[in-house]
Amino acid sequence: MLRRLMLSPTLRPFLLIILLLVLWDLAIRIFSIPAYLIPRPEQVVGQLISEWSRLLNESWKTTQATLGGFALTILFGIPVAMVIAYSKLVESYVYPLLVFSQSIPKIAIAPLFVVWFGFGILPKIISAFLLGFFPVVVSTVMGFKSVEPDMLDLARSMGATRLQTFLKISLPHALPAIFSGLKVSITLAVVGAVVGEFVGSNSGIGYVLQVANGNFDLPLMFAALVVLSSIGVILFLAIDVVERLMIPWHASQRQLF
Repeated sequence: MLRRLMLSPTLRPFLLIILLLVLWDLAIRIFSIPAYLIPRPEQVVGQLISEWSRLLNESWKTTQATLGGFALTILFGIPVAMVIAYSKLVESYVYPLLVFSQSIPKIAIAPLFVVWFGFGILPKIISAFLLGFFPVVVSTVMGFKSVEPDMLDLARSMGATRLQTFLKISLPHALPAIFSGLKVSITLAVVGAVVGEFVGSNSGIGYVLQVANGNFDLPLMFAALVVLSSIGVILFLAIDVVERLMIPWHASQRQLF
């Protein structure tokens, strides 16, 4: 029974977290690491408990900005990728520009969004959108381009319209790649939202991290990082659930162990 619980896919992440906490505590004890460098796990847990109400409130604001940027990523990223995939001319013009845009550090241009759009949620949404946009475009383009030409030729020979070919062959074949891009995008969107909070916000987990850093409050900083990581994991799992519901037939959904 105990062995079955330990091998359960649901419990494995929690067992790993417990193991990491134990190793964290042992490392501090063995190497006598002072608290002003790395706090002890119980200090972080204590801060999570004492500041839970505040962290929960601020995490919701970060989540809102993340979801806003992610929604824009889906709204613009997938259609742009489809145009690129189906047009060599557009690909030759747009793709290099997208690659060039990714070489610009978002933390460097984030202050411009504050100047242009103020200190509200909009700059954070735009930062989240810019970080999450590129992975979705690249993955979606690869998904549509990887459709077997023979399958498309067969559909045409059987009298299928372009819309039918797209809905029955191209889109289902590209969905696994699209979801791969969305999974990467949602985690980067969290980072983008925090970048926006760093440069111009008085709310959100990014703001909490700034305050904790300014006060040299390492337990609060680590607690905020735990909450931020939890947001990313929860949103990632949400995308994974949607993927399982939409493409249960794909090989990526098979259990290997």
